[in-house]
Amino acid sequence: MDPNSTEIVYEFPHFLRLYKDGRIERTILTTIPPGTDPNTGVESKDIIILPEKCISARLFRPKITNPTQKLILLIYIHGGAFCIGSPFDLVYHKHLTTLTAQANIVALSVNYRLAPENPLPIAYEDTWTAIQWVASHVNGNGPETWLNDHVDFGRVFFAGDSAGGNLAHNMAMQATIDGLDGLKLEGILLIHPYFGNNKPDNANRLVKYLYPNGFDGPRINVAKDPNLSCLGCSRVVIFVAENDPVKDRGIIYYEALKNSDWSGVVELVETKNEDHVFHLIHKETGNIDVQNKQKAVALVNKMVSFMTQD
Repeated sequence: MDPNSTEIVYEFPHFLRLYKDGRIERTILTTIPPGTDPNTGVESKDIIILPEKCISARLFRPKITNPTQKLILLIYIHGGAFCIGSPFDLVYHKHLTTLTAQANIVALSVNYRLAPENPLPIAYEDTWTAIQWVASHVNGNGPETWLNDHVDFGRVFFAGDSAGGNLAHNMAMQATIDGLDGLKLEGILLIHPYFGNNKPDNANRLVKYLYPNGFDGPRINVAKDPNLSCLGCSRVVIFVAENDPVKDRGIIYYEALKNSDWSGVVELVETKNEDHVFHLIHKETGNIDVQNKQKAVALVNKMVSFMTQD
């Protein structure tokens, strides 16, 4: 056997392992096909946005009782340290089904290409491409009928957890520069966002590996961004967890935004005695699953109320 095939040159536990021969082994999550959820009536389907770059998404709509009603649109960006995960994983499918049902919204969960095969900043570029594709539906004649028929493009939110929270913020910043072609971004929801930290831990090691030329720039350490006050929405909510190692940068982001010249409203919501993305990962078993427990339910309820408030 070729010794290069088993020699590990880089390992990030629970995410990926890189072998000397170039082979990459990553954590595989349970996937689920789209369809109709029997408990909520939420329908989902998979769509191709840009086939040549393998950019796709999973689209969710609630049970339609009023065909003429236009609904809030949530564009959700999954976490996974930029290198694992997809909208088709069970955890994200269940999470988006829950949000869609409880908030009575349409949700689009973006499937961006993963590092290290597709090094950063490709995840940012893919997510922006997906948002531009959504914007092509503003006049009601885009390629996806669910968006044409059911979405109020004047009420759009970006959201994401962990690395997805980082991407959601950066998409709002890019919207300030490039515009949204008729979409009205009302707010962003950042759930335990990854903006780096000041510790030499595995999370920082991984992102330095995935993004060696931009690790401490404004895409990661966003509080250093001189253009932060230009953030292209009017409302932001940042969720942090007390025991999360990336909590501090989330709080620094909150303080920087609150004390800047930005004219919007920012909220900070901290959950005590919980870890990173606790609402998706079961503490006792370590299994990735949405927990039906009080703190996780409270987090989801806050997401719903943030989007649906008048």
